[in-house]
Amino acid sequence: MDPLIYLFFTIAYTALLVWGIVLAQKNGWNNSANLILLVIAGLIYDNGILAAGTLIGEGGHLKNLNAVRFWAHAFFTPLLVIFAWKTVSRTGVEWARSKWIKYGIYLVFIGLVVLELATEVFGLELRAKREYGVLGYENAAQGGGPPLMVLIVTVFLLIASIIVWKKQKWPWFFVGTVLMGLGSAVEFPVKSAAVVNAFELILLLSLMATKHFQDQREE
Repeated sequence: MDPLIYLFFTIAYTALLVWGIVLAQKNGWNNSANLILLVIAGLIYDNGILAAGTLIGEGGHLKNLNAVRFWAHAFFTPLLVIFAWKTVSRTGVEWARSKWIKYGIYLVFIGLVVLELATEVFGLELRAKREYGVLGYENAAQGGGPPLMVLIVTVFLLIASIIVWKKQKWPWFFVGTVLMGLGSAVEFPVKSAAVVNAFELILLLSLMATKHFQDQREE
């Protein structure tokens, strides 16, 4: 069942990517909020590889494809910090438009990439894992719990969502972020490792909806 769930996620993220491209073509590409498209592209790849793992089969080829998942996660997920800052900047908050805040956010992005590479990617030890019909490769050296980089990104998203809610009366950014956090923290009594990823999809949907909302306000 899980390969079908991952296939559904792949299709859903592809639809989000198409929506994002349409918005960028309509409202302009020169907007750092469009960096979320790279995050979505990474999630298309991530879920697509998990969906196709059993078809590809265990071996060096699938192992290398899974290694790319970890590299993409390290470089793309921290982009959400820039997205979070941009949403705050678009509310009209003056301090968020300061060039020093902008430079600081980009430094945070670089720092998070380096952190993820140092703690999760360098020294990557991949081992095959079969679970609920999915064949993939996991990092044998990884400890329990979410990576520190993900926790930091979540904090930035949460703070930004509260500001956007307060300034623009848009609660869905906050709702998506909170649901993502709760979904990651709660263990669900279901025989599936993929279902939990639905909360990640909810988050990205709320982020794209937020971008669309702010695009419309600026038209």
